[in-house]
Amino acid sequence: MTGPVGLLSRALERIRSVAADDDPAPAADLPPPPGTTLIADTTDRQRATVQGRVSALTLPTAGSVPALVIDVTDASGSMELVFVGRRSIPGIETGVILRATGRVSLDTPRRVMYNPAYEIVPRRGA
Repeated sequence: MTGPVGLLSRALERIRSVAADDDPAPAADLPPPPGTTLIADTTDRQRATVQGRVSALTLPTAGSVPALVIDVTDASGSMELVFVGRRSIPGIETGVILRATGRVSLDTPRRVMYNPAYEIVPRRGA
């Protein structure tokens, strides 16, 4: 294949292969670290430490108070971390592994933690 379409296809394939080589393991492949609870095993009002991969960041527009909502996913499910009064947190972006500690709220069907203590887990080999 030649021409612009062939060049574009080759460029996209190159980007995909680099991204696949650099992409960390999916959240389902990560074993739960010691001292953490699987998200699906958390209960309402329980104080827990969870760890997972950031799958999405959103900034809801409803209401006058800013709040950054971070979706964290582990092998068992997902949880929303809500940081009231924040619009961004340096270093937190999709794909980052995050460990968070706080009180769990079951807002059916979602699990939510408001303003948890958090740490960015460094990648292995980094």
